[in-house]
Amino acid sequence: EADEKEVKNYLLEMETQELVDATMAGIRKDQVLDQTFSSFQQDDSHSLFLMEPMPNLYYTRDPAVVLDRGISLNKLTYTARKRESLYMETIVEHHPLFNNKEIIRWRERDSKTSIEGGDILVLGQNTLAVGISERTSYEGMEELARLLFEQNSEFTRMVAIRIPHVRAMMHLDTVFTMVDKDAFTVHPGILKPNGEMPIFLLEKSSRTGEINTCRRSNLKQTLEEVLHSPIRLIPCGGGDPVAAPREQWNDGSNTLAVSPGVVITYDRNHVTNELLRKEGIKVIEIPSGELSRGRGGPRCMSMPLKRETAF
Repeated sequence: EADEKEVKNYLLEMETQELVDATMAGIRKDQVLDQTFSSFQQDDSHSLFLMEPMPNLYYTRDPAVVLDRGISLNKLTYTARKRESLYMETIVEHHPLFNNKEIIRWRERDSKTSIEGGDILVLGQNTLAVGISERTSYEGMEELARLLFEQNSEFTRMVAIRIPHVRAMMHLDTVFTMVDKDAFTVHPGILKPNGEMPIFLLEKSSRTGEINTCRRSNLKQTLEEVLHSPIRLIPCGGGDPVAAPREQWNDGSNTLAVSPGVVITYDRNHVTNELLRKEGIKVIEIPSGELSRGRGGPRCMSMPLKRETAF
């Protein structure tokens, strides 16, 4: 590998846009054949790159999350993605849209615990859902709850949902998303036959520094409890044993709600999209032939900065 200082100096000689492009796209060895990198000359690895690219960067949901009047700059779990939140940190600190605003930093990218934006869903004006997943630890979820509660954010309740720690269900929003004020898509594979799964309900305590935590087991009942109204669970693939796992793999549950009852989905998830329409949801389909190869859907590729109150 080339020496870190040599690569840094090489980057700093670039114009701003060229620098940004290079850090995103990586630096190939054949691009720098005319450069003198002392350690590069002895590099016998098979990698094409001096600095690896960031192909997951188009999943803007994960590196940072805007919550209430602040932002969480996330520590992503795997090394391949850890650099991504650096861009959001730079934007918040230097871009004129943000740097003159009083923005609370709920979490920093060098936090000890991991959390990713795909595991965070805003359910209501004072309620969050957070997935305990392959990418978000229980400790990360609990730390976020403590920071939100202690610093008097609008959020006073958190529903923590434990999902299987497998690649096909890497984030909560790959198996569960909100499509209307009273409706959610859900991958039936995360539920037991009676609709049960491990759930923790965390609430702000009247005692400073304390969190009230209790167990729940039924997803539908828990959502109705925190939202104070009946809700509908719409199964991905209609719950069919063949269609459900196939469309979940193609992110059939990863809907992007642009307003209550209006969602953006991949066009290939025919069964789920038709079921959503039957449930009164307006479905806007987008092409998915190449995008779906990256294992992320429309919600994964968005990063809300401001939400209108819709509750």
